[in-house]
Amino acid sequence: MRGRSSNLCSLLLFSVFSLLFGAALVSGFRICSFNVNRFNSAKAAKPIVLHTLTKVVSKCDICLLQDVVDSDGKAVKPLLTLLNRYDKLPYASVSSKVLGKSADNMQQYVFIYRRDIVNVTGQHQYEGNAFVRPPFVVQFYSNKTDIKEFILVPLHSEPEQAVQEIDSLYDVFEKVSEMWNNTNVMFLGDFHAGCAYVTRHDKKSIRLYTNSNFSWLIGDGVDTTVTDLTDCAYDRIVVHGQDFLKAIRPFSGKVFNFGKEFKLRRTKVLDVSDHYPIEVRLKGSAFLHLAPPLLILLGVSAIIQFFLPAL
Repeated sequence: MRGRSSNLCSLLLFSVFSLLFGAALVSGFRICSFNVNRFNSAKAAKPIVLHTLTKVVSKCDICLLQDVVDSDGKAVKPLLTLLNRYDKLPYASVSSKVLGKSADNMQQYVFIYRRDIVNVTGQHQYEGNAFVRPPFVVQFYSNKTDIKEFILVPLHSEPEQAVQEIDSLYDVFEKVSEMWNNTNVMFLGDFHAGCAYVTRHDKKSIRLYTNSNFSWLIGDGVDTTVTDLTDCAYDRIVVHGQDFLKAIRPFSGKVFNFGKEFKLRRTKVLDVSDHYPIEVRLKGSAFLHLAPPLLILLGVSAIIQFFLPAL
């Protein structure tokens, strides 16, 4: 009888351990990209918008925000403050300079990341006339992922120049991979890589399509837009090389429909953006996100009640 009780106690402890850390293993290391559609201080001052954006970004270990209009820091700073209060995790950000060619449409790229598990090891503002908003390239390091150091290249293309700008990402790849001696490169953002802006014929002149070393993780048939008026795969994630591809959880590249997840009306979703975020998960053995405390307590309680009569 004592042996049976000992075995049951061991099973109980194992079950509790699995419940505590199982969610962390499933979640993986998330990299996200979100066109937040003119995110400025006025938008950040709307409590529902800021709270919703906080919930979206808190799902990610690194989140790229595009179309940020925040030269004075009055939009990103409240978001970071709320993130640190909401998730009780240390978030930080790194931002590009203000980019663009017209005074009424200047934007920034902003990376928000968890500084307890991610470090910025390099940053580079790409220069050149091929882009309206040249990529602000950041190299990250994390010991929580199978691939430790990787480069993220953002792009929010000008729609009418989408083909040229997406093709020019290859030149960015050559520049930064040589500069940092690192070919583990991911491109992400609102490329406008769909519908009339990038056709099947156009792909023949885009090196990220014609070169088989690049893998597109968000397919052509995916709709990354919110309204029913569009059904386009504008937002994309592309990785270079087999090493990086093998470090990504299969089929984890997807759209995050936060309206459905958070049970928001379409009008509330559009208050945040007319795009949905996209995400991908990296493999790793580390425990990243713990299960919510209430779920843990309920699970432990159920396990104890199940085993208690036999102890």
